Amino acid sequence: MVTNFFDVVNARLDERTSRGLAHAVSQAIGDGSLVEGVKLPPIREVAGVLELSPSTVATAWRLLGAAGALRTDGRRGSVVARRGRGPARYRQALRPGASLALDLSTGMPDEALLPDLHDALSRIGRSWSSGSYLDDPVIDGLVDVLRADWPYDAESFMVVDGAMDALEQVANLALGYGDRVIVENPSFPPLLDLLDGLGVRSIGVDVDEDGLDLHQLETALTLRPRALFLQPRAHNPTGISMSVARAHEVALRLRGSSVLIVEDDSAGAIAAAAPLSLGRWLPASTIHVRSFSKSHGPDLRLAALSAPGELAEQLRERRRVGQGWTSRLLQTVLLELLTDAGSCGLVARARDTYGARRDALVRALEHEGVPTMGRDGLNVWLPVHDETAALIALASHGVGAAAGAPFATREGGAAFLRVTAGLVDRDVAHLAGVLARAAREVPMRGPR
Repeated sequence: MVTNFFDVVNARLDERTSRGLAHAVSQAIGDGSLVEGVKLPPIREVAGVLELSPSTVATAWRLLGAAGALRTDGRRGSVVARRGRGPARYRQALRPGASLALDLSTGMPDEALLPDLHDALSRIGRSWSSGSYLDDPVIDGLVDVLRADWPYDAESFMVVDGAMDALEQVANLALGYGDRVIVENPSFPPLLDLLDGLGVRSIGVDVDEDGLDLHQLETALTLRPRALFLQPRAHNPTGISMSVARAHEVALRLRGSSVLIVEDDSAGAIAAAAPLSLGRWLPASTIHVRSFSKSHGPDLRLAALSAPGELAEQLRERRRVGQGWTSRLLQTVLLELLTDAGSCGLVARARDTYGARRDALVRALEHEGVPTMGRDGLNVWLPVHDETAALIALASHGVGAAAGAPFATREGGAAFLRVTAGLVDRDVAHLAGVLARAAREVPMRGPR
């Protein structure tokens, strides 16, 4: 058994890091080479045979445990388990600071800038129909409104229960255990948790001011990924919006491949950049998701999804044995908000306000000698010397931020914090000073 373990893992080990080892084991589990209940060799033995450090192996085992691929049973060691799920990255990234005066860790919109749902409900009155199990899953008129502002001529539309519902539906339909997918570095922790839970290997590709790094993308494509997940505008956490030129270059490199493109337009209508999709060039292989949570209200839990016809029908079939459809009452509220002039004006004002708040904080940070990247969205990606030291320093001033590590998809990168600039409406210069000092904090050394 031990010899077989090393044979199957060595054959799949293409990156000698904790993540590479974890993915090698997950691939072996996915293709049946390692089956449920198989006991893994001790960490030190694995480290010795594979010429890795014990800490690297231990970290890999923790990653596999978080994904539900391994189960640790005390002195009996680790055994292969059924795959499971657990939002480990999301829990680490989002730790609301209830006791902090200013919690900028959440990535949430400002409640004061959201349209009033009570007004929308009062306007629709009894015009909506509760319908039946057999009614169309999308209400009349909503697709026409969506299509008028969609970034490409999509074949088929759906309405789902938020962006993560869309991503989960797509991932469960299109991906298998051990598959590779390309993701941005950094990326959204809940997406990474979802992929980890499915036993899918994430290949991180850095982003710059125009979008995906083309050289890294070309390298990643040689690994034959099944899908590419990306945020085309107001990228969370960096605030980057992909340029049209870069999007076209990405599409050229994907043309002729079997890679499924999955786009998460999470900022939606509060993004300053115009809607953009690789579907403009590759409609037959693109799924585009637009969330309305940040623009119209998190409690709506609504997102729209476009996809090629056959794939859209497969997604509908999956939903028929689950939630079936998204509340038509909520869809009616959304349609009202998207067509009412007053509501549209409020969303436009929110977009401009978020842009002004982010720009003000970025300028103040630059004045403090702290450069940032991105031009859009709710968040600022703050470079720091040490994440833990920076978070402690901020907390001492009553300020919360999200650690950058859960967003990372490549090992050994620089340290960052995600700061929700969209919630900063006063004392910008003072806050920038606090952030700049925290960014320079280094860990305290203990006694020798």
